[in-house]
Amino acid sequence: MTNSTAKTAPNTTETVLVLDFGAQYGQLIARRVRDLKVYSEIVPCDTPADEIAAKKPAALILSGGPASVYAEDAPSVDPGVFELGIPVLGFCYGQQIMATTLGGTVGHTEKGEYGPAPLTRCDGTDGVPASALLGDTPAEQTVWMSHRDAVSEVPEGFVVTSKTDVCPVASMECAERKLYATQFHPEVKHSEYGNQMLSNFLFDICGLSADWTMDTIIEDSIAAIREQVGSDRVILGLSGGVDSSVVAALCSKAIGKQLVCVFVNHGLLRKNEPEEVEEVFTKQFDVDFIHVHAEERYAKLLDGVTDPEQKRKIIGTQFWEEFFRVAQDLDGVKFLAQGTIYPDIIESGARKTGGKASTIKSHHNLIPFPEGVHFHLIEPLDHFFKDEVRALGTALGLPDHIVHRQPFPGPGLAIRIIGAVSPEKLEILKNADAIVREELDAYNQRLYEETGDRNSEHACWQYFAVLPDIKSVGVMGDERTYQRPIILRAVESSDAMTADWAKLPYDVLAKISSRIVAEVPGANRVCYDITSKPPATIEWE
Repeated sequence: MTNSTAKTAPNTTETVLVLDFGAQYGQLIARRVRDLKVYSEIVPCDTPADEIAAKKPAALILSGGPASVYAEDAPSVDPGVFELGIPVLGFCYGQQIMATTLGGTVGHTEKGEYGPAPLTRCDGTDGVPASALLGDTPAEQTVWMSHRDAVSEVPEGFVVTSKTDVCPVASMECAERKLYATQFHPEVKHSEYGNQMLSNFLFDICGLSADWTMDTIIEDSIAAIREQVGSDRVILGLSGGVDSSVVAALCSKAIGKQLVCVFVNHGLLRKNEPEEVEEVFTKQFDVDFIHVHAEERYAKLLDGVTDPEQKRKIIGTQFWEEFFRVAQDLDGVKFLAQGTIYPDIIESGARKTGGKASTIKSHHNLIPFPEGVHFHLIEPLDHFFKDEVRALGTALGLPDHIVHRQPFPGPGLAIRIIGAVSPEKLEILKNADAIVREELDAYNQRLYEETGDRNSEHACWQYFAVLPDIKSVGVMGDERTYQRPIILRAVESSDAMTADWAKLPYDVLAKISSRIVAEVPGANRVCYDITSKPPATIEWE
């Protein structure tokens, strides 16, 4: 396969590069920058300085990371990046690697700091100039720490600008060279004034403009797709979810009828979903739509399979076989468009970050193509989080029921059925899940009408039913039952990287439970999962 991907970088010199040192949530930094309407990209930490210079970034940010700077295999940075004359900001490991690279030292603190920590500013006193990074943030404030190592001696030319009781160098800087760093994490919302510090860096120190908007993203994406595709045809695996729908809308605007959408029905979708997908994309989009009925073939392949990762691989492999069977019958198709988003990449091994993050789970759109298949890739969403994709969908004019459709994994209900998949289990889960979605759709709508905010406090970001591979005793109609419990999963989130369990009112939980037990044959109990991500994942596999 030729792996050439259409890029969506804007035609601007105001690009911030985030050097990723293997932090599981390093991409959050890039997201915070984009939230401030400045374009950002993430690159591997060991990218040579000349390659960085060739990208002509306006600023660099060094991410955190799990390693010790003195470990044998510790991620490193090209010292030349500090000689480019570009403003640099480091967080956590980023501060430590900046210090050691420039002649400072890092050691173990007496005890670690994990979570909120009271911070005291040191700038503006005792000959230390006022810090442009800290700006007008309070002299005493709370920041988020996650470290055991810390800078013990700053490099020549640097001054200490803040400290905590545990960490004597909570932040440092060399304003003359525009080098700034913090041991704490300004990118997380738990740092009270972290976003203000990031804004200070981007606008006061770097002099950037907040001009990267959804309109420019759309314009840049359409231009990139047109330039790469030319007069050739593009094929897209359409699931009906917001990711593939936004890609379909972008491609439709860019190349029109050169796009062919293929919907592979594996029989593992939610209740009535195949019919809804076909109706939407045949009536609201000016694209060629092909519906592949593969339900029976998938059922045979999954019969007796219990391991969730094996399920994913079977479903993903078969998806490509079904998909490419159609593709090979089409003339002039040279490009494959995919709705890959950044959380997919992180959880599948961080393709864009040098493979430094661990694999949490595989994704069907990241499994290698069959041998002999040659397509160029178009992945215009591969550096966006889910909330950003939804914002794009709204800007593209997609209807709300598509933009705010519940996130749904490519392998479908197969990974929400713990253990082997069977027609009986599928029917139970489809019916239970339909009730969960109906009731929590209504709950979210009530909150939206009250607040005007779709992601207001305690709004459910994702919600679904899970069918565990057990049975439990119940009493129904004065008779003993031995049937399956249903697990209710509902979380609050904005980006899928972290999530907290939704604080649903008791009356909502009670209604969901009573309806499932009364209306779903084979279910006699409902349990509510109150585990956050991390340590759990959102899905249950």
